[in-house]
Amino acid sequence: MVDEQVLARAAAWRDAEPDEDIRAELTELIAGPIDTLVARFADRLQFGTAGLRGPVGAGPLRMNRLVVRQAAAGLARYVVATWPDAAERGIIIGFDARRKSDNFALDTARVVAAAGVRALLLPTPLPTPVLAWNITEHNAIAGVVVTASHNPAVDNGYKVYLGDGAQIVSPHDAAIAACIDLFDPCTVELAAIDHPLIERLDGSAEARYLAAIPSLRFRPDVDGVGVAYTAMHGVGGATLLRAFEQARLPRPFVVAAQQQPDPAFPTVAFPNPEEHGAMDLLLEQAHESHALLALANDPDADRLGAAIPTLDGGWRRLTGDELGWLLGDHILRHTSGDDRLVVTTLVSSSLLGRMAAAAGVQFRETYTGFKWIGRTVLDHPELRFVFGYEQALGYLVCQRPMDKDGITAAVMMAEVAALAAHEGVTLQQRLDALADQFGRHVTAERSLRIDPIQAARNVAALRDRPPTEVAGLAVTNVEWFDEAGLLRIWLNDIRLQVRPSGTEPKVKLYGEAIGTDPDLYLAALAELL
Repeated sequence: MVDEQVLARAAAWRDAEPDEDIRAELTELIAGPIDTLVARFADRLQFGTAGLRGPVGAGPLRMNRLVVRQAAAGLARYVVATWPDAAERGIIIGFDARRKSDNFALDTARVVAAAGVRALLLPTPLPTPVLAWNITEHNAIAGVVVTASHNPAVDNGYKVYLGDGAQIVSPHDAAIAACIDLFDPCTVELAAIDHPLIERLDGSAEARYLAAIPSLRFRPDVDGVGVAYTAMHGVGGATLLRAFEQARLPRPFVVAAQQQPDPAFPTVAFPNPEEHGAMDLLLEQAHESHALLALANDPDADRLGAAIPTLDGGWRRLTGDELGWLLGDHILRHTSGDDRLVVTTLVSSSLLGRMAAAAGVQFRETYTGFKWIGRTVLDHPELRFVFGYEQALGYLVCQRPMDKDGITAAVMMAEVAALAAHEGVTLQQRLDALADQFGRHVTAERSLRIDPIQAARNVAALRDRPPTEVAGLAVTNVEWFDEAGLLRIWLNDIRLQVRPSGTEPKVKLYGEAIGTDPDLYLAALAELL
């Protein structure tokens, strides 16, 4: 009986599926082993604070147009039920260049319009920060961007913002998910492509975002230096070049093989600047062009990676924290007032807090994920936000959008490099000066691949029975951050942290020490999991 129900459900999905390739995949699944079909229809992609993300494919556990239509219907239902002016303000929709992103975006617009809500559709694949910036620019009630960010080529995703320009957090995610449950993905109503509620925006959406770029410069009097850049086959390349032009910075030396969007990401195994090998072509370009800085966006350009020259003629990738320290130092030195606010996350380095204290500005530490940085800023309207970052290459160097922005961070980092050269120092010397002032903060990360349910159990068990020593050093304090599911263990000045990943089957471990490498202690802590 169960098998017959699954077969009937799969047939309904096949009949409703608009894309021939996904329909063919469903036909093959139906004709194949029943266990495989049952597994494919046993659950569905779960909507959370990160929206939806998964491989493109057939059925409810994959990203496809039926899953997207159901999500769009739930989102439209939620905003209409929650805000009286939602239909008039509308939902703005952007997309990247991944497989089927354009169709997912158009389907979202058609579903939203069918629900009686304005749908504002960006005209071409654009960086996620352009979409996020335009939410408040158009006074939209919400925003959607179709992207899987830095995930592998097989994936796509669906990220949701609220009208304040920040990503959703609890309880909005659960409420939207409940509304999604109300719809059958095979029967979601679609408006006509030319429905009057579907407004196709023009190039002014990007132009307005770029018009704000010159205001980022603290030292426009300083000439720029050579910068190498890669878009990593994503959608950031053209926008970044225009941003540098707007900022009156020299045109970067681009990695030509990675400049144009390509959903196959043919030159990188994993299109994430954090991954070893992902920046190899960039470093070759930086060496050949005698650049003083190398910058990499991830495919949707909301993250930024960087590398700097070394004394032996090579290049060194900066950690996410090091890049955050350089940006934070630059901003704190060129702003004033005790109402300034800087924000970082629990798992990022503690150095920004020390820098903030020395500068006499407000500092907040929040949960993992840039959505929490945005929420922290919005929760403190009495303060003047100037900088926020997370160690996973997310940076915000201006007051809009309320999300990480790899384009504006790249412009700011180019100015940091230019000013250092103008003052006769290297970027490494800038980092050394911070170490001299605050102590040399050394960070390390590890991850263990574990089933998500077991990962949460293991971290909870460690919380309930914390160790008394790690690698021969006594545990001096233990802290638990319930909403983040994060355990913090202190060994005097050495800080160790562990949490289950919210998006991957992993436990993540983070270490920080002053003047010593914490990796030995992370390895010992990992053994306890």
